[in-house]
Amino acid sequence: MTSIIDRIAPGRDQAPAILAPDRPPLTHGGLRALIADTAARLNAAGIGRGDRVAIVLPNGPEMATAFLAVAATATTAPLNPAYREDEFDFYLSDIGAKALIVLSGEDGPAVTVAGRRGIAILRLTPDADGPAGQFTLDGHKSGTVVRPELAEDGDTALLLHTSGTTSRPKLVPLSHANLAASAAHIGQTLALTPDDRCLNIMPLFHIHGLIAAVLASLAAGGSTYCTPGFNALRFFAWLSEAQPTWYTAVPTMHQAILARAARNPEAVAAAKLRFIRSSSASLPPQVMAELEALFGCPVVESYGMTEAAHQMASNPLPPSTRKPGSVGIAAGPEVGIMAENGAMLGPDLVGEIVIRGPNVTAGYEANPDANASAFAHGWFHTGDQGTIDADGYVRVTGRLKEIINRGGEKISPREVDEVIMDCPAVAQVVTFAMPHDKLGEEVAAAVVLREGETATERDIRSFCATRLADFKVPRKIVILDEIPKGATGKLQRIGLAQKLGLA
Repeated sequence: MTSIIDRIAPGRDQAPAILAPDRPPLTHGGLRALIADTAARLNAAGIGRGDRVAIVLPNGPEMATAFLAVAATATTAPLNPAYREDEFDFYLSDIGAKALIVLSGEDGPAVTVAGRRGIAILRLTPDADGPAGQFTLDGHKSGTVVRPELAEDGDTALLLHTSGTTSRPKLVPLSHANLAASAAHIGQTLALTPDDRCLNIMPLFHIHGLIAAVLASLAAGGSTYCTPGFNALRFFAWLSEAQPTWYTAVPTMHQAILARAARNPEAVAAAKLRFIRSSSASLPPQVMAELEALFGCPVVESYGMTEAAHQMASNPLPPSTRKPGSVGIAAGPEVGIMAENGAMLGPDLVGEIVIRGPNVTAGYEANPDANASAFAHGWFHTGDQGTIDADGYVRVTGRLKEIINRGGEKISPREVDEVIMDCPAVAQVVTFAMPHDKLGEEVAAAVVLREGETATERDIRSFCATRLADFKVPRKIVILDEIPKGATGKLQRIGLAQKLGLA
């Protein structure tokens, strides 16, 4: 059986694996050596298989290599460095962390919480003169290692929390087998080869960046260029330096890239992208068309979530059919549409999207109530509403919790989004539910206008009235310079009315 290390970094010894701005590349051979060295250091610190290690590092190559190295030895739990002290206290406690990895010299809230809770602190020192992602790890010993050998398929590789927008975040354990399956599914969907390089602009405390950008690239023998995080002003310089064959991002990032493209014509013209991938939120068909016209390559919209170790469905590459507005065909697990009574539904019928397959978590940790509702009728219930057409293409009509119930009329926010995006003056939109004293909920939308364009709330409502039934036309449209986003760049419908003072 292939070892965990060889599966993470299977490329030729001298083939690039991890790259970063102004750094020489770390090769696949160098990455294998770094993982083996880190395993020995963790074991010496008393950490081995099954022990939980939180990682709080800035985005970049060391975050990528630390995730890979720790996962091969123990269980990783990457956390957002922007969390406040009370958030770190919740997550470190909920994870049951035995150790915390931070940069040498770090003295922030995560360190404060770890010290208070008696969690061992391991200091990571990047090799500033060495290859991208090269580091050393030092810290106090936390007992004797019980299971020093490398991880196996059934071991938990990664712990992540669901977003917890409407309730306490649920803890999702993902095994090495889950991650390997998802990385392989993504590689097959995108036909990744050792010649492919991903430009990663996604945060590496999130499943999208960890699995699609990093693990899938490396598992195919290719490479990933790790930026410090998304920055629309620097994207085109990275594009020129990295010379990637693809990048993956959430729709708001694609829109920010489009907004800066006219100022960077040389980088756009020199780009040699084989394709662009979009995931983690709905990509407006208008944005897909603009990206394809700009870069002259196909845009592949995919569908993923944490509980599936990311990818569930994806539009295929040409010459196969891509359907704008859909998230494509099953791309790894089985995908179905289920009625409330557990019956499977046929083509074009609306129901809940359900999945099952080797990349799907076995269940939430220590949460029997959530497991009873989410894992029912032999499938995992995604909480998304949608359809599958006769060709097998999945369309997500919205989160079940986000569907607007206006006096009994059910409205999909995404349907309204797509209409408003056709308004020439609109660059970005998110439709959401606004409380109403008689109807329960009313339709509202937050809009960002294109640079140099003008439009009033009345103009946009009038445009909607020509394309939507009256009950679907937003009664309130807020025009903003920027729509509030979550930590991973996604627009969040739930809670937006409160954030904008409309509750």
